[in-house]
Formats: sequence, C-alpha cells, structure tokens
Amino acid sequence: MSLILCRQEPVKRPFYFEYLGIRIFSSQELSYVIYNHPLLVIDGFIDESLLEFIREDLDMAFFAAKLEKWQKSGEDEDELLAMILHECDYYSAAEVGRFRQQLAAFRRLPQSELLKEKADFLFLKKQYGKAVSIYLRIIDMARADRGSDGFTAKVYHNLGAAYARLFLMDKACKAYEKSFDLVRNEEVLKKICHLSQWNPSVIPGERFLTLMTEELKQICIKEREMANETAGKAKSLLELEDLFQKDPIKRFQGAGELVSKWKKEYRNIMS
Repeated sequence: MSLILCRQEPVKRPFYFEYLGIRIFSSQELSYVIYNHPLLVIDGFIDESLLEFIREDLDMAFFAAKLEKWQKSGEDEDELLAMILHECDYYSAAEVGRFRQQLAAFRRLPQSELLKEKADFLFLKKQYGKAVSIYLRIIDMARADRGSDGFTAKVYHNLGAAYARLFLMDKACKAYEKSFDLVRNEEVLKKICHLSQWNPSVIPGERFLTLMTEELKQICIKEREMANETAGKAKSLLELEDLFQKDPIKRFQGAGELVSKWKKEYRNIMS
C-alpha cells in the first residue's frame, strides 16, 4: 500500500512506515503522513532510516545533513518535524503553525494519556495489534503514573475492544471484566454478555454470571440480531456478491485481487 499525491519523485526504495503499513514514495507523501498523523510521528519518527531516505532517495542530502546535525545537538524533535514540512513545501506556513500547536497540545498531556491517544488512533486505523501493545504499556505503568481508576477502566475497555477485533475473545472478556471492576459500567457488562452469547466457549467469572439478568440477555440477543441484519448490507459482502455475478475469467481475477487485499488488511490488523 502507498499514498498517491500529485508529484512523484524517482524513488527506488520507498520508506516503509510501519505504524500504517504503507510505503512513502515522495516528499509530498512524507509531508502528508507527518501532518495528518502527529500522534504516530511525535516520538522516534526521525531516525537513521528516515534520514537515509531523505538523503539518498529524495536527493535532499544537504537537508538530511542539516536534520542530522540539529538532531545530534539535542534539538526538539517537534521542531525537526516542522522543518521537514517547511522544506517539502507541501503545506502553507499557517498549516505548519497549526501542526506545531497540535504537537504542543499533545506534549502537555501526561504520558499515560498521550499513549492512550496514540493507541486509540491506531485502533481507529484498524491497527489493533499495535493498539494492544500500547494499552498494555499503560496498564504496566505504576499506578501513580497511570492515572485514576476511571482512566484505567477506559484503557481496559479499549483493550478489550481491540482483543475482540483480533478474535481473542477470552482476553477480551478478561479486559472488560477488569474495566467493570473499576467503574461498574453497565455498558461494559453488556459487552461481557455479548461475548459470552456470541462465543459459548467464553465463560465470564462467576460474579458476572450473577449480574447478567434475563432482561440484559434478551437485550443483547435483540442487539445481535440487528447487528447481523446490518452486517448483511456491509460493503465487503456486496463486493463479494458483485464479484460472483461476473464471468468466470473476471471472477477469478477479481477473487485474486480481493484475497490479496484481505491479506494486507489482516497483516496490518494483526501486527
């Protein structure tokens, strides 16, 4: 996967951005990634591999040397990111100014909240494996650094949601249980009920079985029925149905492309 913007440069070795699973082929694409994903570039983005890409593949040796010199002098990495945006000349000075303000706002957050913002963003990008690793980092932090019980409950809740997207249902259930223990949120209890109904092998702790009333179970059944109906109209399913309407040759070709697309999405989700 790569981005396509209006100017292409003769890049033979694109820069691979692991967080998004994409390859960057131009200075414009590099600017786009930095500007639109500040949470993913705020720490550790400018490293030797990026400097080599700027120096060798973008043919910007002088600028790469400048970045390297400023980096070694202990220059704020946020300033280096802004320098890249200025040098690539894809965004206006006003837009770069807004980017600086956004980074400054993130920097004011406690470390645990900054990590959660990053994990939540990865979750929205369907990078569930990467999100899980960051949620676990937050949970492993000392309690004083991690924040309130309410904040920790949100982390456990989102961890459970990420595990569920990875089909790790037992882990998802345990994460939801820990979230509920901290704040006793009824919506979290409902998700535990959903998991146990959807996958009978998932058995919640005994205390949760007593909390899941017949009324709650019936609500979950109705919600699942509605979800199944909605899933039947999903874009991916309609895409499959359209594929089977084609002649055998086009169907075979389309199936190969679709499987390849699904494989890439699966690798990004699991990594």
